Amino acid sequence: MAGNSLLLATVSLLSAFQQSYFALQVGKTRLKCKIAAPAVTGSLEFERIFRAQQNSLEAYPVFIITLWMAGWYFNQVFATCLGLAYLYARHKYFWGYAEAADKRIFGFRLSMGILTLLGVLAGLGIANGLLDEYLDFHVAKKLRRTF
Repeated sequence: MAGNSLLLATVSLLSAFQQSYFALQVGKTRLKCKIAAPAVTGSLEFERIFRAQQNSLEAYPVFIITLWMAGWYFNQVFATCLGLAYLYARHKYFWGYAEAADKRIFGFRLSMGILTLLGVLAGLGIANGLLDEYLDFHVAKKLRRTF
């Protein structure tokens, strides 16, 4: 099965690197602004970087789960493309937020839209699998005959 999921695994690894990069930026900014752990307040620059990283971390489990479910049960290539777009959106969100809180909006909306789409595709794929497995109803075959 691992060979069948190579694209999803690649995006997952890239996303882990991205999360690590965001965490590194928090540490660098903490040193720059002289904010000792465990404090999470102080400089506005640090607080924006910290919040951007925390917000990205909070959305990360939803991203990983919907990426893999959409890839396994809907279409791996399409899910992978959406996953790469999500990483771009999170990058825009992180650095937009680092610059000014109101500059995070584009990245936030784009990433949330992609998460929603991944969730919908995962749900459709799982529903199709359930119908096929338990009710012997083949949606894909019915659609192919219709068109």
